[in-house]
Amino acid sequence: MKTAQLAVLCFTCLLGILPVTAIASHYSISADGREVTDQRTGLIWRRCAEGMVFSGGTCTGTASKFTHEEALQQAATQASNTGIAWRLPNIKELLSIADKKSSSIRRKAFPATPVGLFWSATPGAGNSPGTWRAAFYNGNATTRHQDNIYHVRLVRTSQ
Repeated sequence: MKTAQLAVLCFTCLLGILPVTAIASHYSISADGREVTDQRTGLIWRRCAEGMVFSGGTCTGTASKFTHEEALQQAATQASNTGIAWRLPNIKELLSIADKKSSSIRRKAFPATPVGLFWSATPGAGNSPGTWRAAFYNGNATTRHQDNIYHVRLVRTSQ
């Protein structure tokens, strides 16, 4: 990028016309900071794991853990309470928010994400009984029995 173009881009960011987060990645943060939109997929994510709240520029509180059935119910409850079609992501969607370089989650977009496993809505098949889940501490996805308890991050499609 030429020096003049870079200067204009930086000046535009300083004026608040273009958010800095748009430059740093393909994610854009909502005005209230509670949602993240992935510009590549069109998916809108809750910024915090269920049980946590966005406050003071980060996610605070303790992330809840759920069995798979409870995770599905949590998504349904949140959809009903908010009037927004929140749901569990499929495994491909869940892994799309992983930082491939660090085998972690993208921390700028999803601050204070707990170290642990997150449920997906994707059932296992064949020799993989249970349901798929993702580990953001190592980037792996495996299946587990649905009675295990893991974290939840909800997603929705853009309207």
